[in-house]
Amino acid sequence: MIHASHRVMRLLCAAALACLAWPAFGQLTLPGTPAPKPEAPAKKKPQMPGQPAPKLPPDLAEGPVIRATVNVVLVPTTVTDSKGRFVQGLEPQDFLLYDNDKLQTISRDIASLPLSLVVCIQRSSNVDSVLPKIRRIGNVLNDLLVGQDGEAAVLAFHHEIDLLQDFTRDPDEINQAVEKLKPGSRSSRLNDAVQTAIRMLRYKKDRRKVILLIAETLDRSSEAGVKEVATELQLHNVDVYTLNINRLVTRLQEKPDLPRPDPFPPGARPRPGVAPSDPTTLAQISGAPGYSAEFVPVVEEIFRAAKAIFVKNPAEVYTKFTGGREFGFLTQDGLERAVAAIGSEIRSQYILSYSPNNKMEGGFHRIRVEVNRPRLKVRTRPGYWMAAVPD
Repeated sequence: MIHASHRVMRLLCAAALACLAWPAFGQLTLPGTPAPKPEAPAKKKPQMPGQPAPKLPPDLAEGPVIRATVNVVLVPTTVTDSKGRFVQGLEPQDFLLYDNDKLQTISRDIASLPLSLVVCIQRSSNVDSVLPKIRRIGNVLNDLLVGQDGEAAVLAFHHEIDLLQDFTRDPDEINQAVEKLKPGSRSSRLNDAVQTAIRMLRYKKDRRKVILLIAETLDRSSEAGVKEVATELQLHNVDVYTLNINRLVTRLQEKPDLPRPDPFPPGARPRPGVAPSDPTTLAQISGAPGYSAEFVPVVEEIFRAAKAIFVKNPAEVYTKFTGGREFGFLTQDGLERAVAAIGSEIRSQYILSYSPNNKMEGGFHRIRVEVNRPRLKVRTRPGYWMAAVPD
């Protein structure tokens, strides 16, 4: 009886030990058994409209505050009398400068600012008759525009934009670069050439930045638009002066294209019965070169001139938005006199500088300059673009 009770007790103890060891045994992984898959992370509920944004951790919530600064605005100002003569000797206190009709404090009148000039010259095939005149103005550019402390670079453009000479103060290098001009294709990437000149000038500090554009008032095949380039001119304080090539003159003087082959074999072209079949008569009937007048170029230029009434040409936009001027020429003497007039105006200008006191007003800022002297005319840039900057 005692032995039976001991046997029952041993069985009960073994059963209890088995129950206690079963959880640990269940966590063992037998050889060949694949590892258990990790639990998938809980999906975040999408943020519904109107709910507040989640808060950032304290170490990310407070970061550096970046503020944009506004550079000093340069305002080239030309003052003339009733006869168009330049007026010199004015002081900063003689000017009243308004930015969006708010009076500004003129910092200084920069009279001796050195000049950085980029000359952009069109060398398309249709201006081949004008290129000999342009090749002879290298020395004139250096003497009248660049001066002693200035520098100049030369760009040429057609379907490509070529840097003929980087910025230099050597007059011989400028003259040699202008003499390299050769006619290219019929394309004229005028807007792209001006944009390239802006990118060359925008890093020039404490210098007067000017682009001299010698080209037709027509753009062909540029990637940049007129509005885009005009905005960059204002942002980087670049002035534009143009020497406009007469499109009608170049269109009439350009070399004619190769004639298309006659679809009729010799002697097979229809002709009036009374007309003889000699070569001269056949050439007159078929309109061969030398026996007919070509009026298509004139008609094309008349059409473009009528279209320009509704769409302004790039030269007019760039000069108007930067305070520059347009000049035209037909002869070598007219070209040199136009260059001399541009040089005289640049040397006679007042460069007024100020820091706007209305930085919170984003968009286009209109500039107005007045002189507290009677019977004087003032010409300057119309304004500039600026993003709103908090104080």
